[in-house]
Amino acid sequence: MFGIDKRQLRIATYTDQGDRPVNEDALKTFEAEQKKILALCDGLGGHGMGDVASQLVVSQVIESLLDSQTEDLHKAISNSIEKAQEALRADQKKRHAQQKMKTTVAVAVVDQKKIYIAHIGDSRVYIFSKKKVLLQTRDHSVPQMLVDSKEIKLADIRFHPDRNILLKVMGIEWDKSPLEFEKDIPIQKCEALLLCSDGFWELITEEEMIQTLNQTSTVQEWLEQMVKLVKIHGENVNMDNYSVIAARKE
Repeated sequence: MFGIDKRQLRIATYTDQGDRPVNEDALKTFEAEQKKILALCDGLGGHGMGDVASQLVVSQVIESLLDSQTEDLHKAISNSIEKAQEALRADQKKRHAQQKMKTTVAVAVVDQKKIYIAHIGDSRVYIFSKKKVLLQTRDHSVPQMLVDSKEIKLADIRFHPDRNILLKVMGIEWDKSPLEFEKDIPIQKCEALLLCSDGFWELITEEEMIQTLNQTSTVQEWLEQMVKLVKIHGENVNMDNYSVIAARKE
């Protein structure tokens, strides 16, 4: 059981290619009584073969975390990302695609006490508690840098012309790992959790995420309501791939 209220985190997923010819998003989850692992990647279409990169990374991350022998989950997540990066770089070389196959990654591992979150790029992780956003990851992007320097507001990222210019991704040479960890969140403080690609969060506000969470009672209902809003907001735009892993206590 997860949390002192004895409810469990239930998981639902959704992915759609939108108006693009290929879905370069990838997601994968693993559920057991003692641990849940959630991983989501968004391949960079402008670099080509993003679908190959994203599928490789999510699979490698899940596999590495399941094989990990350490109880230190920060170390386990870091190791899984490093192994995924090595596998990705090796596959690039094999395919003569060193300038291609780039991807973001977002990972959440939930044990019986805490939620551990890490990411690279602009795929986001949200945690909701008491009808508020308890945690939102910071994008590794040019607009986020402008937010940090107080040149634009956080909400302006969705419409910024440079919102797709990323500062950190997987599949490029690293001097050191760009993986960013968030502060661990006690499981009892989490009501719901989201991992999503930018094609999803650009078309739904945090207020709408919270509103649909409050209006539904199951994770599947919550996910369906959010996807419905994304489709409505995307009716008159060229929609990117959009993917989401949702979890909530039931």
